[in-house]
Amino acid sequence: MRDYFAIDWKNVNLKTKKMPRTNFKELLDAGVHFGHLKRKWNPAMAPYIFMERNGIHIIDLEKTVLKIEEAASAIKHIAKSGKKVLFVATKKQAKEIVAEKVKAVNMPYVTERWPGGMLTNFPTIRKAVKKMSSIDKMAIDGTFLNLSKRERLQVTRQRAKLEKTLGSIIDLTRLPSALFIVDVTKEHIAVKEAKRLGIPVFAMVDTNSDPSDIEFPIPANDDASKSISLIIGILCQAIEEGLNERKLEKDKEPQQKDKKVMRRELETKDIPAAIIEAIVAEEEEVEVDDDIAEDTDDDEEIIKVVDEAEE
Repeated sequence: MRDYFAIDWKNVNLKTKKMPRTNFKELLDAGVHFGHLKRKWNPAMAPYIFMERNGIHIIDLEKTVLKIEEAASAIKHIAKSGKKVLFVATKKQAKEIVAEKVKAVNMPYVTERWPGGMLTNFPTIRKAVKKMSSIDKMAIDGTFLNLSKRERLQVTRQRAKLEKTLGSIIDLTRLPSALFIVDVTKEHIAVKEAKRLGIPVFAMVDTNSDPSDIEFPIPANDDASKSISLIIGILCQAIEEGLNERKLEKDKEPQQKDKKVMRRELETKDIPAAIIEAIVAEEEEVEVDDDIAEDTDDDEEIIKVVDEAEE
């Protein structure tokens, strides 16, 4: 039986058809293989568990490597098609990592508490984002000067709350084509909303998680910052590759491809059906009236969403 802790990594020769995005040594050094205590495991994770050691489940890194390759390939095609992937990571050790790496590839992310209805009540979320723009216009056109000191303070505080909660999704003008989640147990509401809307989910799943509702599960330690950083970094690199290829193709072919042609091309590349649907699906951009500052009902709904996210 294999033992990850007894392998001479200097003499390991991994033979693959193409250069892998990562390897055993890199995953091992990042602590990706460490699962939870045996008593906390989820039986649905049995296929991804290699062994038990000192009462702790050890994740099968062979399967992690394969799942990373699958996820990276699929997420690259989404980025190449010009669609957005929403990253969700609200746990303390993942916040800064996601914000830094995901911002670099210009993808939206949520690192504060997930606001209920982020996906299922997306029009209200868009109104909240546009509310920030409305407040900014008030500061520019001099409307602030006509407000009392107390009113200015209230508006400024509301703007700060909106920025903290929704500032990272300001460019998300339509529903994302996919979600990437760190810790599906903690972000179960996001998983449920995505499933309800048919949005494919990529996720890091630890031994205490249920991967059954995840289209692209990556068995990995979702508690260690090194593990999170490594996997997020690999997927962000795949997104960057997709964006670069899209840019090159646009320079060569300025005309937009027909959706039927795009579907046929994707089907020949052995891409999962869920991703093909996410890429070619007809998505209507949510249009929201710019003049929302005077709509008190919408204001109350927006404040409620933000307050719930801060609790």
